[in-house]
Amino acid sequence: MVAEDIILAPIVTEKSSVDMQEGKYTFRVAKNATKVDIKNAVEKLFEVKVLSVNTMRVSGKEKRVRYQLGRTPDWKKAIVTIDTNAGDITYLAKGGKETKVSKKYKTSIESLNV
Repeated sequence: MVAEDIILAPIVTEKSSVDMQEGKYTFRVAKNATKVDIKNAVEKLFEVKVLSVNTMRVSGKEKRVRYQLGRTPDWKKAIVTIDTNAGDITYLAKGGKETKVSKKYKTSIESLNV
């Protein structure tokens, strides 16, 4: 699947706006997408580092129009937690030398921030 086919739309509510401060973003995703697919799609589209993905299926509601009963479609929601720590990583390399690696990704998704 293409990344644009997996991530359908962002979900912006009061709760998801508060979660954005903590690095948690909510998306409507394809029903057959797995957590790994969602992680790869978000990393590719927004150039961020994804730490975890939580998914849930949302059941459609029964709706009534005049005398006809119907249902809205079921859909899938994903809450993606991204890495918001932009600091450099230091570790001991071969020979005991301390090596620094800078992170090459963003710490927020700017197109969703309101």
